[in-house]
Amino acid sequence: MNNRRSFIVGIKSTKLSKKEEKFLIKYKPWGIILFTRNIVDIKQTYKLTSTIKKIFNDRKYPILIDQEGGRVNRLKNIISFDNLTSKFFGEKYLKNNKEFIFFYKLFIDKTSYLLKSIGANINTSPVLDLSVKGSSNIIGDRAFSDNVNVASKIGDFCIEHFHNNGIGTVIKHIPGHGLAKVDSHHFTPFINMKENLLLKKDFAVFKNKKSLFAMTAHVVFKNIDNKNTVTQSKKLIKLIRKKIGFKNILISDDLSMKSLKGSLEENTIKALNAGCNLVLHCNGNLDEMEIVGKNSPLISKFIIKKTSQFYKILS
Repeated sequence: MNNRRSFIVGIKSTKLSKKEEKFLIKYKPWGIILFTRNIVDIKQTYKLTSTIKKIFNDRKYPILIDQEGGRVNRLKNIISFDNLTSKFFGEKYLKNNKEFIFFYKLFIDKTSYLLKSIGANINTSPVLDLSVKGSSNIIGDRAFSDNVNVASKIGDFCIEHFHNNGIGTVIKHIPGHGLAKVDSHHFTPFINMKENLLLKKDFAVFKNKKSLFAMTAHVVFKNIDNKNTVTQSKKLIKLIRKKIGFKNILISDDLSMKSLKGSLEENTIKALNAGCNLVLHCNGNLDEMEIVGKNSPLISKFIIKKTSQFYKILS
């Protein structure tokens, strides 16, 4: 594990190309993230992930996937989860807690079973951003609630039950994306709210979470750091560590999103220098992956220690 580098990448298709194989052997990313483009069915995807794990001689090698349910369903070629949004579960939690526990646990159990069937072991869920009226629809029904306590409690439930099923979780988008008026895939969101209010509301949802991973928001909080998105802000990452108290592995959101304005090289270096432990690059473009790989250092002792903790929850 010691010779891996501090980044995660996507791949282009349903099987590894020779060039991708060479890339993985040369740069040794910490993990791989899967998308719909990589998934035809369970058998093919399991073969793909097994091939990747063999390269690293590690059956627990980190394979991530965005499997939230609702709109964000990378398994849609296998099964539909269209109606099972975070909003659906948030409303169920308020209306009938017994039903919520039954349905949400069933959803997590079945999702975990499917992830294991394809060889994935980290789900980039739960989304702990609050639902905010008038904000960009990029979060929308991906949020559990507009209520801090409801979102926080469902988040705890989600993390606990995925862990019980041997699947790691990634809380996102720390310290909160809900107030963003624009989609950070395309634009840079600027948020004006004062720090003391954010700490009571949006940021509070992320406190005391037992997830081993968190993903940063490509959002600028103007009253804390008016120049940098969270991903590239030493001030915000210090706040995540000290005031929110997140002690585990911090992963950047996708470096190729338009919210980040530098070159890919600059964005990689800046995110790592700001305090992200791992950077994420998703689109499978090999030339871009080379840039990220070259500029990502070997994983630190901290990452090695936390990865070992993650491996212990895998069954």
